[in-house]
Amino acid sequence: MSSSTPHKMPIIIPNVRLNDGHEMPIMGFGTYSGKPEEFTRMISDAINAGYRHIDGAMFYGNEVDVGNAVRQKIEEKVVKREDLFLVSKLWPTFMSPLLVEPTLRQTLKDLQTDYLDLYLIHWPTAFEENMGLMPKGEDGTILFKTVDFVDTWKAMEACVRQGLVRSIGISNFNSQQISRLMSHCSIKPVTNQIEVHAYLNQKKLIEFCRQHAIIVTAYGPLGRPGFQKDESEPVLILDPKVKELSAKYGRTPAQIALRYLTMQNLPVIPKSSTKLRIEENLASLEFDLSKEDMAILDGLDCGYRNNKWEWALKHPEYPFNLPF
Repeated sequence: MSSSTPHKMPIIIPNVRLNDGHEMPIMGFGTYSGKPEEFTRMISDAINAGYRHIDGAMFYGNEVDVGNAVRQKIEEKVVKREDLFLVSKLWPTFMSPLLVEPTLRQTLKDLQTDYLDLYLIHWPTAFEENMGLMPKGEDGTILFKTVDFVDTWKAMEACVRQGLVRSIGISNFNSQQISRLMSHCSIKPVTNQIEVHAYLNQKKLIEFCRQHAIIVTAYGPLGRPGFQKDESEPVLILDPKVKELSAKYGRTPAQIALRYLTMQNLPVIPKSSTKLRIEENLASLEFDLSKEDMAILDGLDCGYRNNKWEWALKHPEYPFNLPF
């Protein structure tokens, strides 16, 4: 409990149980696209507010900053390493099985930790290696590499056996890709991290994952405001129905959008750089939406996907060609 708010009890963040017995806090803190100079403060604010689940990726280019911030909070005795749930992701240029362990070890070094709580295959689409994170041909298109994600997964499983990571999962996989992985794995993926919000409620893929005991983690839970390409793309937190519910409950539109997901037992990883919003996002756990209002939010689904992964449109494993 912070000394500045002695009257206020810290918010209790429920955990979701993963299929390997580990638990993951339902509210995480996203670290995509922040300014490097802000990172230490952002992570510090998040941990002070009560976040313990920190979601990152090598591709974000800030794991050293995240590691420094986390180390600082551990040294200040605000948290212990075992209180935290640290997540990273394997980028498509490192999907060759021989690259998986060294890439994970680099992330561990950058985060200044001996193990990760969760490591994900970031996308099912492998890119050419040794040419930077976005390898491009002369025509400017991304260069693909033929790597079977099942082989990548077996290398991920080896990292679990070595104690480098506790749980492993996937991100942006469709139902067909999940089925194929499930028929070849010896360790099941614990989660599929995908874009989910009221405009893209992903009911079918969530149900499919649940049938396989895979938790869906929602990225972009606020509809990724600020990432819209132009004015024709909708902004969830400006939706009249969301604003109406915001007024009804005396909560921010972001809190309505987040609670809609966590009430479905979906972990969320909102990102904010301002202390107030970081705290407000967490406070979305303090109230419940009625069944009727959940149905209103269900009705906003319009299949709007902000992250279309255009770089890999022609990749044989492009995940969004199927309905789910």
